[in-house]
Amino acid sequence: MTNSIRDIEEAGCVFIVGSNTTENHPLIARRVMRAREQGAKLIVADPRRIQLAGFADIMMRQRPGTDVALLNGMMHVIIKEGLHDEAFIASRTEGFEDLKREVEQYPPERAAGITGVPAADIIAAARLYATAPASAILYCMGITQHTTGVDNVISCANLAMLTGNIGRPGTGVNPLRGQNNVQGACDVGALANVLPGYQPVVDDGKRGNVEKVWGSLVPGRVGLTVVGMIDAAGEGRLKGLYVMGENPLVSDPDVNHAREALGRLDLLIVQDIFLSETAAMADVVFPAACWAEKDGTVTNTERRVQLLRRAVPPPGEAKADWEIVCLLARRLGLDGFDFGDPEAVFGEIRRVTPQYAGMSYARLGVDGLQWPCPAEDHPGTPILHSKTFTRGEGRMQAVGYKPPAEEPDEEYPFVLTTGRVAFHYHTGTMTRRSATLAREVPEAFVEVNPVDARHLGISDGRRVRVSSRRGSIEVRAMVTPRVPERTLFIPFHFAETAANVLTNPALDPVAKIPEYKVCAAKIQVS
Repeated sequence: MTNSIRDIEEAGCVFIVGSNTTENHPLIARRVMRAREQGAKLIVADPRRIQLAGFADIMMRQRPGTDVALLNGMMHVIIKEGLHDEAFIASRTEGFEDLKREVEQYPPERAAGITGVPAADIIAAARLYATAPASAILYCMGITQHTTGVDNVISCANLAMLTGNIGRPGTGVNPLRGQNNVQGACDVGALANVLPGYQPVVDDGKRGNVEKVWGSLVPGRVGLTVVGMIDAAGEGRLKGLYVMGENPLVSDPDVNHAREALGRLDLLIVQDIFLSETAAMADVVFPAACWAEKDGTVTNTERRVQLLRRAVPPPGEAKADWEIVCLLARRLGLDGFDFGDPEAVFGEIRRVTPQYAGMSYARLGVDGLQWPCPAEDHPGTPILHSKTFTRGEGRMQAVGYKPPAEEPDEEYPFVLTTGRVAFHYHTGTMTRRSATLAREVPEAFVEVNPVDARHLGISDGRRVRVSSRRGSIEVRAMVTPRVPERTLFIPFHFAETAANVLTNPALDPVAKIPEYKVCAAKIQVS
């Protein structure tokens, strides 16, 4: 997030796109509702009529995969009506003329034809967002999990810069992270193309600085992403895989392909707190401690590094993740893994991650600090880009609409999109072991519009078969106007009827993120 969570309450307008905030980030949703109670306007853009739609001033139900066209349509209106922030654009950005030429091609009528959102709603949303004293964008994986995910994010940034809604309280481009501490994992280099602190692994100078601390050479090439690893295993190019706290046999797209690929490995190691579906396939399972059983730090979606203290010791032979990794490294004869405790590990993180350099356990205290915090007398940074962007001028980039990798046709006439429900988390490894949560949502379901249901003879609660070009599953139908016609929604938490049997493994060409949010499908009575 460019801004802080508490900043949401200072917004005059909150624009939520591709985020079912009440179900996936309920505490942040409460901030949105407080802003609403204080008079802020709310714009929601989502194919489904999510809970927040009931509180929205404007609800736009775009077709899945058409976000760029929607955002370009809004920017067309803003420029045409002179609602853009000319002073901010001139002093803080570059690329405006290129962006202007691109969005000229998306008048509201054309954007409406692509997205299915009425032109009047696109115009009203553009005016509302551009004229509020401070407007914040909140987005989640409904924006990123597309073959155009990077384009979608760029478009959100374009909209914020175009209106000067960056670097001030109540503004910003604010991605809501999909899992706890995924921000921290990225910060310390758990990505294929960067070192800790988002330093490019191909930069010889940056790599050399890290090598001095680590005392070993670092390969100067970009590695494989998660889906890339699975593909490499299936092709026989990857022989061993070490999985920590991940369950690709439920979370990866085209699960049947993932299962076959993992089965071809010479060695599969899984480190987890439960015997997940992936762990059940493993040659070796390392029992890990859960969050309440270990000390350390986590970094949340607003870049806040927080100190955790364990509440209870881990059971049996379970150990903290850092201990397991260090024990394994020492068994392999590697140097540099003689840390005595998590604080020592954090000390090394500070040395190789510039944004964390000024932090210490003593400084983190109860409330933590927000990066960048480059020196020990630095207070942390609640709002990014307040005076300048990291690269100097903010770069507006002209982005055109591209359709999803797979669109409906005669054989597969529906669009399938996936997501979460409030009572389960990710692959259900933890939440489905809770009897209380399992009672609330015990099994998978598919949401289908009443018009489609009548046409196909599907009644509410009836078992149906949903199929795509990758496979099929049987689930119960939930007949509801929450989804538009010719659109299906399935939560992905349920291994026995995994939605990701169906999803398309097509990737964004830059970020390599799979297109979980759009694929062609069909539905029929079982």
